Amino acid sequence: MLKILHTADWHLGKKLQEYSRVEEQKLVLEEISSIADQQEVDLVLLAGDIFDTFNPSHEAVELLYKTLRKLSKNGARPIIAISGNHDSTQFVEAPDPLAREMGIFFYGKYDTLIPLKKLDSGVEISASDSGFMELRIPKFDFPIRIILAPYANEVSLRTHLGEGDREYEFRKLMEAKWQQTADQYCDDHGVNLFVGHFFFTKKGSKPESEPESERPILHVGGTQALYTENIPSQIQYAALGHLHRFHAVDQEMAPVVYSSSPLAYSFSEADQEKKVVLINATPGQSVDYKDITLKAGRPLFRKRFETLSETLDWLNENPYCFVELTFVVDKSIEASTRKAIMSAHDGIVSLIPELKSNRKTNTEAMRVEDLSQDINALFGKYYESQKGTPPNEELMGIFQEVIASQHHS
Repeated sequence: MLKILHTADWHLGKKLQEYSRVEEQKLVLEEISSIADQQEVDLVLLAGDIFDTFNPSHEAVELLYKTLRKLSKNGARPIIAISGNHDSTQFVEAPDPLAREMGIFFYGKYDTLIPLKKLDSGVEISASDSGFMELRIPKFDFPIRIILAPYANEVSLRTHLGEGDREYEFRKLMEAKWQQTADQYCDDHGVNLFVGHFFFTKKGSKPESEPESERPILHVGGTQALYTENIPSQIQYAALGHLHRFHAVDQEMAPVVYSSSPLAYSFSEADQEKKVVLINATPGQSVDYKDITLKAGRPLFRKRFETLSETLDWLNENPYCFVELTFVVDKSIEASTRKAIMSAHDGIVSLIPELKSNRKTNTEAMRVEDLSQDINALFGKYYESQKGTPPNEELMGIFQEVIASQHHS
């Protein structure tokens, strides 16, 4: 039985506002490597968004290479890594000739063909095509087929796949390409996998929202998402990246799964457990898979407090985290209170005042007779009702410029 580890969305080099996450990323990637060893994993799938930017820092690049070298076990454990919408395809594929000698295969562009070769470790690339590779690992007597679907925008995809009828839907274009590949290479005498970095949903279901930390994928071809039914029926497991929460989008024909990011990268992910996925696969049979929770890294919390003492107590009890902290006040947070809170913890990302009277009451407080006041006074009252403090001179100046521009338009 082939054991596969599915991970994605490492976002190496990413910050949480001004806070670096590199040390946490080192810890969690070490944890992923340990899981791969403990579970005796044979193959690793990294489904895109390896880096957070097109031009990653030297530190982020070094962390990637050190991690993949350890994960690959000197080439005995192949790693398949595709690019995501945060990655530069040229940058991701740049080290590929050298990395291939260690069993690490980067794939970012659909016109790339992975060369047929047998490595010193005995791992062999036995077939290759656009968006496809077939792999053989010495301990198994069956091939492993992988349809490769890195993120690409509509222009590059149409350049590669052909323009065709302009009304032809993007998802149908991709489905046809993947189905043609599966029909040519994927029979039930091997393990058939799909690894992709796109926004997938099950047709007819409510789509998962894209995380705050994730720049939305260009919804190519006028479509909102690719459908799970676009994935060929020969596929036994689809390993996806892009959405940061672990979940199976579909399991009817085969599991179509987002593994999650290894760390919470925005406060919209504060309540999520982060995972990797372990898959057991044999030719011609349904796969078994299970999620494994990752423990490394700072958790993210959204907390709300009404008194300084309870705020400080919680902060002292939870030193290793990042927190978006809402503090309930009459009008605004006093300077001494703000200083006490901020000096009590090194991971307060945001300190947000919340007025004791709720928004509805504040809005209702602007009675009908208030509307007789000038627009500047009304804006000042509304801003204070929402934020707890009156607008400063700079903000009022901007507001007046906007009003003036409306009058002259």
